[in-house]
Amino acid sequence: MVSSRTDTDNGPGSNATVSSDRTVALFLEMMSAERGASRNTLSAYARDLEHYTGFLKRRGCALDAAGSGEVRAWLGELQAEGLAKSTIARRLSAARQLHKFAYAEGIVDDDPAGGIAAPRKARTLPKTMSVRQAEKLLVAAREQAIKARGKTHLKALRMVCLMEVLYATGLRVSELVSLTVGVVSADDRFITVRGKGGRERLVPLSPAARAAISAYLDAVKQAADVVHLAPTQYLFASSGKQRHLTRQHFALMLKHLAGLAGLDADTVSPHVVRHAFASHLLQGGADLRSVQQMLGHADISTTQIYTHVMPEKLREAVESHHPLNR
Repeated sequence: MVSSRTDTDNGPGSNATVSSDRTVALFLEMMSAERGASRNTLSAYARDLEHYTGFLKRRGCALDAAGSGEVRAWLGELQAEGLAKSTIARRLSAARQLHKFAYAEGIVDDDPAGGIAAPRKARTLPKTMSVRQAEKLLVAAREQAIKARGKTHLKALRMVCLMEVLYATGLRVSELVSLTVGVVSADDRFITVRGKGGRERLVPLSPAARAAISAYLDAVKQAADVVHLAPTQYLFASSGKQRHLTRQHFALMLKHLAGLAGLDADTVSPHVVRHAFASHLLQGGADLRSVQQMLGHADISTTQIYTHVMPEKLREAVESHHPLNR
């Protein structure tokens, strides 16, 4: 159990600020150490909790003095800002977990957020693309690699590799850009991916993806004039702070590729390609459980939403053959 609070001032002022910030820091430490939360998840929690504790500070209220009235007032402010229901629900979830943690650790005397319901949110259908549109992206990437010369050739091969692997595996963009040489070299049939919550899963590689990885690695070796690449080295290495291609940079590269392929760049993103991977697998006859495992969904209900973008007969076939629907 985390030690009790270091300052106990329940009123406004610097001590209240330190108490709230310290509790948030302890909560984030727990999420990282005990639940294996990723850096992106921790950053999202930190942003949402900064907004919540900032609201309390403006009201002159310490975290350990906050009641259900403060939590409801905060929700009212979020709604007044016109935020999406999904955003409000996410922020409330973060505040709930913070209060639950603080109560369990004896930092506060009660949990004022536990009984407060989040606004109901409509479940939106995933944005996806047709098989033909996905093929256009892949063809455009390959054509650029054929035309490119010099330094741009390596970048073009990298884009082919990124697209082939993404469409063949449906990886989250953060999982894709942080792949290591060791992961893709250990087995030419599968890659082991560490996803949300530190959960590992095996994802099969298509022949086209394996060929793209080999071609890209060969080009990297030739460019660097080395014989061996360290297993810990990132596949899509970069000189930036993260040492690998960033999600934002890849998203911009993908939009440029969409333009070359004659597609509307505003409708294309790494997440849309991930959705296309899942939708096209289901349309091809894959079962929900297999797609769930490849996507790394903890709950199959998250995967089931893809059946709603399928033609009616295909949707019925997938759902009627799934054991959970019998």
